[in-house]
Amino acid sequence: YTTLFRSDSVWWIAKVAHRGQFRRDGMTPYINHAVAVAALMPTDLLKAIAVLHGVPENTKVTLADLAELFPKRVVAAVDALTKLKGEQYLDYVERVNENSLARKVKLADMFCNLRDSPNEKQKRKYFQAFKRLVR
Repeated sequence: YTTLFRSDSVWWIAKVAHRGQFRRDGMTPYINHAVAVAALMPTDLLKAIAVLHGVPENTKVTLADLAELFPKRVVAAVDALTKLKGEQYLDYVERVNENSLARKVKLADMFCNLRDSPNEKQKRKYFQAFKRLVR
C-alpha cells in the first residue's frame, strides 16, 4: 500500500476529478479537504482511501472506475464512504460503521468538516454521527 499511496495515481485521480470544485466558502479547492483528511491518517492505505473518499459521490468518476485501478479493500472503503442518493444521513453513517477503514476516514472527515465553520444543523448532524461511530 505504500507504493499505492505514494504513486501519483491516487493524487492525480482525486485532483483531476475534483478540478473546479470548491468547499463551502467558494474559494478553497475541494482537493484541499481530501488532503487534510489524508494528513490525519496513520497509514498509506488509509491515506489513499481518504484522498479518494469524495470522488464517486461528488465527481463523474465511478466506483467501477476506481475498481479498475485500486485494490478491493480501498474500493470497498470508498464505497462505504459514498452516500447514496436519497439515503438518510444516519443510515449512511451506519453503513460506514460496517467498514473499519471507512469508519476511521469518516471520523477524520467529520473532524475536518467541523474545522470549516459548520452551521448549527451540521454540528448536530456530526454529533449524532460521532456517537454512532465511536461506540
